[in-house]
Amino acid sequence: MTSSAPTRFTVADFERITEIVYRHSGIHLPAGKRHLVETRIARRIRAGGFGSLEDYLSALADDVSGEEVRLLVDAMTTNLTSFNRESLHFSFIAETAFPALLAQKRKQGDQRIRVWSAACSTGEEPYTLAMYLLKAMENPRLWDLKILATDISTQVLDVARQGLYSTERLAPLPIDFRQRFFQPCDRNGKNGFSVAPEVRQLISFRNLNLVNNWPFTGPFDFIFCRNVMIYFDEPTQQRLVQRFWECLPPGGYLFTGHAESLNGMQHRFRFVEPTIYQK
Repeated sequence: MTSSAPTRFTVADFERITEIVYRHSGIHLPAGKRHLVETRIARRIRAGGFGSLEDYLSALADDVSGEEVRLLVDAMTTNLTSFNRESLHFSFIAETAFPALLAQKRKQGDQRIRVWSAACSTGEEPYTLAMYLLKAMENPRLWDLKILATDISTQVLDVARQGLYSTERLAPLPIDFRQRFFQPCDRNGKNGFSVAPEVRQLISFRNLNLVNNWPFTGPFDFIFCRNVMIYFDEPTQQRLVQRFWECLPPGGYLFTGHAESLNGMQHRFRFVEPTIYQK
């Protein structure tokens, strides 16, 4: 089989690939995803210059550095995102959760605010969060605000760190956000926008596999983990929700995706609204 030929798996090939993905990322790829896996592996075979599926599988088996496995996981992840996605979450933070948090911290003399975007993709989620929080603060310089933005894919993190977006990508944002928090720039020969420094400086982008050990313990006032747990099996979801609980202070919030629910799980979160939970 040449790299231009269709990549057809045997059942054993599919199981071998999906076992590697699961072991290294926690992503569960059921039999119904076989066509997707075949398509993305064919693309990876062409990009990597492998002569056949057998050559590719051998490279994975001999991958001492872990680089090819990382590229495999990158190929299997879906990085659909946008600015202001699931905007009800941001409205809830701006109108309800954040004002209450600021009032509480003022009483305690605590200036520290920490937020975690646990699957930040190409950066739209943490940048949107930063913009809403900045707008809600009368004097941001009085607060120690930091947003940790993590993702398993190094490719999307590279895009996120650049903070460069087309005019079309900014369309979901309110006009005042586009005017205040972005600067016009040349984006690959086309008109685009760069995220303003006051937003960039709040965010640290880091590579993180959610199923591995985390090099931090929090606490985070808000955790966003949206449209990620749907790719995990139930035991992995259960462990992840418990770990989020441990990283939140009393009163902290967990936000999940519109297709995700903690129903059926054993957890200690208080249901606030669909996809919004509080410790």
